[in-house]
Amino acid sequence: MEYNKNFKQPWINSALLDIIYILTPPFLALLLVAILPRQFKETSEMPLMYWLVLIVFVDVAHVYSTLYRTYFNPLEYRQKQSLLLTIPALCYVTGVLCYSIDAFVFWRILAYLAVFHFIRQQYGFMRLYSRSEAKSTFASAIDSITIYASTLYPIIYWHVNPGRNFNWFTDGDFWLYQSQMFSDTALVLYLAILIVYLIKESFLIIKTHRINIPRNLLIAGTALSWYFGIVYFNGDMAFTTLNVLSHGIPYMALIWFFEKENHARKQQTPSRILKFSFGKYGIVLFILVLLTLAYMEEGLWDGLIWREHSGIFAPFAFLPKIEDKKLLSLLIPLLALPQSTHYVLDGFIWKRKK
Repeated sequence: MEYNKNFKQPWINSALLDIIYILTPPFLALLLVAILPRQFKETSEMPLMYWLVLIVFVDVAHVYSTLYRTYFNPLEYRQKQSLLLTIPALCYVTGVLCYSIDAFVFWRILAYLAVFHFIRQQYGFMRLYSRSEAKSTFASAIDSITIYASTLYPIIYWHVNPGRNFNWFTDGDFWLYQSQMFSDTALVLYLAILIVYLIKESFLIIKTHRINIPRNLLIAGTALSWYFGIVYFNGDMAFTTLNVLSHGIPYMALIWFFEKENHARKQQTPSRILKFSFGKYGIVLFILVLLTLAYMEEGLWDGLIWREHSGIFAPFAFLPKIEDKKLLSLLIPLLALPQSTHYVLDGFIWKRKK
């Protein structure tokens, strides 16, 4: 079969950078997990420095990259000012109300909001990598169903197979119900969807003499990272590695690609931070800003709430530990506000007519 040389792959930035920062992280994370000692694949143990890098400097840091798309961006802020002011206020008020009812309610709602955000990100990338394809509605629907199934099946498995050695935020933040029948049924449906996708893709390749490399790599990486991180392995370190690296790095890369291109087009008068972050060697400042904000947030959590890593967050050790329930109902939603705002805003800031 002769390959259609006229087909231009729908890279977001370039083949090299897309592969390195968006498409490769799930595969590299899986390789990293594969070489981990067995105890880290099946237990809740995680070395402290590994936690610092993954949770603070990737997971928490990626939340703050949204600032470059919103509050640091003068044009976007002017156009969406009402939204950018309303969403954080609503998130905080809702968080306070939920925590006032019960801390368990707050963490459970935040966990499911996070899951929704993680799933929608993969769908969003899939749509970006499908944007130049002229496909039937049926073929497009199969792509959407496959990316959703690749994320939802592991989550369903988690819900109906209690005993995972990891959680999303805190113990018990997911509603769990043991059901082998439901687990088996979900697996059969999932495998059927993957088979249908492979048949559809094979048919398209034969018919059009072309293959969409980034879309297929994205779907494969999503399916592998979610399955092995949640279903196959049962360790906090394995789950966090596959979950965080596959989500956080691509998101930060997307922000960098998108905003750097906007800056290069000079479509607006940039703020000082945008000017320096997307100028020569600006990537260093971009990363330093995210790491600093992530460290400060996690330091406040540790100093005021958790008191688990005082050695790493020594500058925050002077803070008093808050235990009063009324104060906690005001403080914890405030500390979690960057996350909740990020989850909600992300559903608005990427919408485009084209």
